[in-house]
Amino acid sequence: MDSFLQQWGEASYTSFSFFWMALWAFMLGYVISSMIQIFVTEKRMKQSMGKPGIGSILKGTFFGFISSSCSFSALASTKSLFQKGASFISSVAFLLSSTNLVIELGIIISIFLGWQFLAGEYIGGIMLILFSWLLVKLIRPDKLIKKARQNLGSPDEDEDMEKPFSEKVKSMEAWSKTGKQYAMEWKMVWKDVTIGFTIAGIVSAFVPDSFFQTLFIHTGDGQQSYSFLTLLQHVIVGPLVAFMTFIGSMGNIPLAALLYGKGVSFAGIMAFIFSDLVVFPVLRINAKYYGWKMAFFILLLLFLSLIITSLTLHYGLDIMNLLPDGSQQKITDNMGFKIDYTFFLNIAFLIISGILAWFGFVKGKHVMHHKEMAPKSPALEKTLKYIALACYVWLIAGFVLHFVV
Repeated sequence: MDSFLQQWGEASYTSFSFFWMALWAFMLGYVISSMIQIFVTEKRMKQSMGKPGIGSILKGTFFGFISSSCSFSALASTKSLFQKGASFISSVAFLLSSTNLVIELGIIISIFLGWQFLAGEYIGGIMLILFSWLLVKLIRPDKLIKKARQNLGSPDEDEDMEKPFSEKVKSMEAWSKTGKQYAMEWKMVWKDVTIGFTIAGIVSAFVPDSFFQTLFIHTGDGQQSYSFLTLLQHVIVGPLVAFMTFIGSMGNIPLAALLYGKGVSFAGIMAFIFSDLVVFPVLRINAKYYGWKMAFFILLLLFLSLIITSLTLHYGLDIMNLLPDGSQQKITDNMGFKIDYTFFLNIAFLIISGILAWFGFVKGKHVMHHKEMAPKSPALEKTLKYIALACYVWLIAGFVLHFVV
């Protein structure tokens, strides 16, 4: 019993430590994302992505890069762009970019996994778009695309043109909307982040390395020793593990760091991180938007692209002798609460968050702001909410046990 209580305390302390390490990065990313979405984007992108050429793909990639990292927000924005005339592949480029190339995700990856994975995330995000484009040109799903547009119907009329940036930045209304958007970003991810960091702590304390060495075929001799078939198994199992966690990439990063430290290959970890768009909730939403045939086509397209991308990244770093050593990747060695740069950054961004909350809900409480979201499953959302609340009970009790037992 004492052993279980000690592990419980260790699991909770690990979860809190991981979140403390990442908190400033979350806040920085969502501050930037919120400001960009209010001050820069929305209307212009809908008029510049209609042609299937390289130009519209680059624009889709750029607009995705400066967009929100929430999968449900990205799905709704992608649907809107496609419905308003964006080409299918530029819409896919936007979707992949907004979930893989965003600033906040890169910061979190650099904290927990290091520069090789950060490079893999951004280079791999571009490769995902490239391979998806090549697969679409090869398969030519013209009938599916036409049918998907028919399923969406006619778009709503656009609102009046936005004000120039110089006027917006002086507007209290724009800053109020930024504060509300910042709160919305947290509202979209709090359940995923809570569950993801709790799972990471539980895995760290309770799950032995042997479990993952069975789940992911493991040679035990370093990253360079994996055979092609072993790597292929890793990049297939990685998305399956992500599917079972049902949480987005932001919440999955600390778990990815733990998996890497337990011997999963670089390719398997990249596939795991890239898998936030090949899970059932996303499949269901795409089916609601475009029909089941197109939803399964998108699933297959993204799954094949992430497999090719993950393997290419692994072998590319291997050729350059840049693969990190997973046996030395122990994220738990760096965890804890210290008076260091993390402490001061967290305090600074907590103050900035308070200022944005004041703009959004005190100074601008009468300002209306709404962002379209993909239709979530009420049953799933309710389940995730109760799981997240149970996680808080587990974490608080375990945190106390860490200092008592």
